[in-house]
Amino acid sequence: YQGIETGVGNTQYSGKVDLTTAQSGSSYTLTDDSRGGHKTYNLDHQQDGTGTLLSQDNDTWGDGTTSNAATAAADAAYGAQETWDFYKNTFGRSGIKNDGVGAYSRVHYGDSYVNAFWDDSCFCMTYGDGTGNNDPLTALDVAGHEMSHGVTSNTAGLEYSGESGGLNEATSDIFGTGVEFYANNSSDPGDYLIGEKININGDGKPLRYMDKPSKDGGSADYWSSSVGDQDVHYSSGVANHFFYLLSEGSGAKTVNGVDYDSPTKDGSTVTGIGRDKALQIWYKALTSYFTSTTNYADARKGTLSAATDLYGADSAEYKAVEAAWTGVDVH
Repeated sequence: YQGIETGVGNTQYSGKVDLTTAQSGSSYTLTDDSRGGHKTYNLDHQQDGTGTLLSQDNDTWGDGTTSNAATAAADAAYGAQETWDFYKNTFGRSGIKNDGVGAYSRVHYGDSYVNAFWDDSCFCMTYGDGTGNNDPLTALDVAGHEMSHGVTSNTAGLEYSGESGGLNEATSDIFGTGVEFYANNSSDPGDYLIGEKININGDGKPLRYMDKPSKDGGSADYWSSSVGDQDVHYSSGVANHFFYLLSEGSGAKTVNGVDYDSPTKDGSTVTGIGRDKALQIWYKALTSYFTSTTNYADARKGTLSAATDLYGADSAEYKAVEAAWTGVDVH
């Protein structure tokens, strides 16, 4: 018999959280049978295999520091459960494939590995421990970002190059941001920054910014005919900027204590419709209108079709989608 339990995770990035765990005999494992059986494994710096299922004789995981191997596992398990709940409660999507089956997560991949990745072939999430093994890439928005690649590959299947690749990356940033706001965790409040917790550049700055993507030094704020030639993590800026404008509007704004100032290409003013509606439009477009080769012009059409389906062709929401795309120079 394996009972579903509620344990405590002392995470590195999200504070003290509840984790769904399993009890088997006198031990507990990081197994979440309330969310499709998601499990969290420790690779212990190996780079292949599944690793060892996190198991211990008490139900408190990690101590908030990297010296305890269970800390990164607690962050990963928390990220998986919040991502599952975000998709279920926001879109009615039951798991990455919408079949009720959970993925699994592997932590402590390699040595000082500065990345995290989703892999369709194992249907699993993998997290490195960052520079000097001090900054695991297990923050909430990173978890949501990576698992959302699985959603994209099981829906539109956006090819990971050119403009479709930028849209693929932006989809993960958009839904990763959605997960962070959804979790409503005071230790990691929702923001329109990507990877602000993981110190990936060693300077304490976020990896990406949605209000003005060029603040990272490489991302595109606006569409151009050459945007598809950029790295997908930079060409994604156009769609990230669109999503910010659609959600919050142009100009200066403070959300959850973070200051934003979002420009438009033509100086036009965009009035946002709120993140919740913007998420519904993006998800509807991804699952009903985007295909493997969708480019920015197609994404504009797809999101307008989605807005029509959800809110009507004469709606304020439809007009806001038009205005936000105009703001990033997609016509």
